[in-house]
Amino acid sequence: MRVLIVDDERNIRESLRKYLGLEQIDSAAAETGESAIRSLEREAFDAVILDLKLPGMNGQEVLAWINSRGIISPVIMISAHGQIADAVAALKAGAKDYLVKPFDPAELVIKLRHLVEDKRRENSLEAGKRAAGGENLLIGDTRVMRELSDQIDRIANSDVTVLITGESGVGKEIAAREIHCRGRYAAEPFAAVNIGGIHEGLMESELFGHEKGAFTGAVSRKQGLFEIAGRGALFLDEIGEMPMSVQVKLLRVLQERKIRRLGGNNDIPVNARIISATNREIETLVREGSFREDLYYRLNVFRLAIPPLRERREDIPLLAEHLLKKISFRMGRPLPVLTQAAAEKLREHPFPGNVRELENILERALIYRENGSVTPGDIELRRLDSEGMPGAAFPAGPPAAEAPPAIPSLESLEREAIRNALTRTGGNRTRAAAELGISRKTIINKIKQYKFE
Repeated sequence: MRVLIVDDERNIRESLRKYLGLEQIDSAAAETGESAIRSLEREAFDAVILDLKLPGMNGQEVLAWINSRGIISPVIMISAHGQIADAVAALKAGAKDYLVKPFDPAELVIKLRHLVEDKRRENSLEAGKRAAGGENLLIGDTRVMRELSDQIDRIANSDVTVLITGESGVGKEIAAREIHCRGRYAAEPFAAVNIGGIHEGLMESELFGHEKGAFTGAVSRKQGLFEIAGRGALFLDEIGEMPMSVQVKLLRVLQERKIRRLGGNNDIPVNARIISATNREIETLVREGSFREDLYYRLNVFRLAIPPLRERREDIPLLAEHLLKKISFRMGRPLPVLTQAAAEKLREHPFPGNVRELENILERALIYRENGSVTPGDIELRRLDSEGMPGAAFPAGPPAAEAPPAIPSLESLEREAIRNALTRTGGNRTRAAAELGISRKTIINKIKQYKFE
């Protein structure tokens, strides 16, 4: 937590800074309203302690400026003049609380912690609504996974930007969450966004936010993910899909640590750490001119490569047992035992879809087994076609009586064609739609219709 103290009395500023320091709260101080504004323009604070009576620009005017700039930091007003009218006016103007001097600094700390925690909780909930959450756990005991864990430990407490690479489904978001959760700002929100899943016209609003009236339908001010992340982390998945126009604005944020909401005129300081990921050869995109070279160097300060599952086969049984626990809990079923034969069958599979494919396989297995053991017969694996892509499936579950081969319906053919296109493109709907010769809107509607993940 970092707090700005605004008071014209030096002894109050210094005593508050000392007391907050003892409570492990970092702080900065300003003696006038004008100097407070300069601090707020340079840096994002978690909260502001603001004296009502200041020389020159008073506390009410500073509060009005904070509101006009769209700064979200909660404000506690303090004053030696304990008039009810002053308190009511401050609270109506947007202050979150009001204290009369002399006050107990312990009471101030309690109020600060409550306000900041409430804001963090609100931001974490909002971040969770905008992106599917993941679990903060890397599973594996192979040498390559131990080295990956060591790399994460080395960078967790720094603010360095990280680029995570790896095939689709290897767990790049889980690695990003591990970086965040091992760092000193683990209590702050982790905001995640899939760049490839956002329409270009909505991307700026999602990342930077917008002001009321910025466009048709903008009925209120909206915080972007940079603000929601606070001092936490913003994870940009599929960064290679980012349009050039947004790349320019992201580069500016990385250089200046400020954002401007869509439709706004003011810069707002941000503190979020940037972690990005891609399953594409981003250097190729740079050479082709579809990804800015200067942005590439800003994002690629530290490179973290996640190995595919086929390169750490010894981890598959351990990972499968962990996933079975999660799936069983989600489905409300007893935890089954993964037999050694079933584990061996899984270990021999190449897993082109990596961990995501393993989870889907185990979820299908539990449909056949409500309790007891997961055996090789419950494991449905897909053959690979001549291009190394998933094709027909081996039979799984109880054998069915022989029957004449059924003619597939048009709906089933369409469903399988869309599924295969999404698999080949790593889940990228735009490229899958282009491959199938349909519009992006059509494939989005079909994904909803067939309830694809």
